[in-house]
Amino acid sequence: MIGHFRNTDSVWDKFARRSLLKASSWLLFASLALVFATCMPMANAQAAPVQIPLRIAAAADLQPVLPPIIEQFRQTTGIQAEVTYQASAALTAQIQNGAPFDLFLSADLSYPKRLIDAGVADTGGVVGANGMSDSSTPVTYARGTLVLWTRKDSHWPSPSLDTLRDPGLQRLAIANPDRAPYGRAAMAALNSLKLIDSLKPKLVTAENISQAAQFAETGNADAGLISLTSASTAHLQSIGSYFVMPANLYPSIEQGAVIVTNSNQRQNAHKFLDFLLSPAIQQQLAKAGLTPVR
Repeated sequence: MIGHFRNTDSVWDKFARRSLLKASSWLLFASLALVFATCMPMANAQAAPVQIPLRIAAAADLQPVLPPIIEQFRQTTGIQAEVTYQASAALTAQIQNGAPFDLFLSADLSYPKRLIDAGVADTGGVVGANGMSDSSTPVTYARGTLVLWTRKDSHWPSPSLDTLRDPGLQRLAIANPDRAPYGRAAMAALNSLKLIDSLKPKLVTAENISQAAQFAETGNADAGLISLTSASTAHLQSIGSYFVMPANLYPSIEQGAVIVTNSNQRQNAHKFLDFLLSPAIQQQLAKAGLTPVR
């Protein structure tokens, strides 16, 4: 009996082990299925293509202007954009050397025209302010204004043309006229006023118009011939005042745009230019210190 009982117990043990093994197998299979199902959406999400942002090369005078417009463009179209701000000449050289930009917003027409003539940029069929599409001419998106800016705590809290004639003015900030359109406009204005000889030794030359404004803001210059876009910022308005230079003292600052020919995002660049030329955004440019073209 004892031996028979032991044989029965051994069979039962074998049966229990088989049942436990089957249950473990099914549990392992179910666990693996759950893990696989959970990982699939993650794998699909990881495989989703990442949107490459639209890369915009923009003149330094646009630095106070573009950020809210870029955000509005993203909300309207879903297209992300990244902006690099530098002097127009520097950006032109980078694009000529193959820098991966899609769109160039210059502070004048001459630099984008160089890119068109070199065969590295075009207008992409965008209709300009004149209602025409001309592939040989940059698209004018705004006009700039030159101002004389001083700190409120300076000897010239309310600047005017007489400020430039004052012998007490020792340092005048301008953007580099060889690289920045606003610098060329500043030199033209001083020439028109016949002050170039007296003020040339006093010029503090900045790399671009944003740096010229910084020189005047920080006191590294007594005054600055800067863009209205810079002078219109809340900060510069709070600590300084500006005088609008008469438009007949310098050539009109026509600001033009082109699309880089080898860009993979020409359609998105076209959309941004159309957005920039839309009535609502043109009104926004006016509030930021640029003269609309539409």
